[in-house]
Amino acid sequence: MALHEIAERAVERARLRGPGLAFDVRIDPWYVQGDAADLERAVINLLDNAVKYSPPGGRVDVSLSAGRLTVRDHGPGIPPDELQYVFDRFWRSPSSRQLPGSGLGLSIVAQTVRDTGGEVALGPAMDGGPGALATVLLPGQPDLPQ
Repeated sequence: MALHEIAERAVERARLRGPGLAFDVRIDPWYVQGDAADLERAVINLLDNAVKYSPPGGRVDVSLSAGRLTVRDHGPGIPPDELQYVFDRFWRSPSSRQLPGSGLGLSIVAQTVRDTGGEVALGPAMDGGPGALATVLLPGQPDLPQ
């Protein structure tokens, strides 16, 4: 299945949910074995979070290269003491409990990525700037499997 196509559809959906946001998108072809609907839900969940936590007029960066999908927002980020809980079912940060959501989105991401043989991480932006960075690594290949 074409992960790059899933990511492109998810970005288009995120653009509709965050009309005032800019999206910096760099997506290279990547094919994986997995459930297409589950992977699409996982990517959408990551992008929904980025949209939800981005400031008005902010930017969301999305990249897919060699099986590494990253989604970065430029919002408040995640407090370091809360990072250990972000993939727990129904867990919601005390600072975001007033926002919509059930606390299931990131647990769905983690389960789907594990089921596909990959890894997922969420933490602060690598450049020291504001925001959170989600990273998903999925095994696959850049060409359509024969």
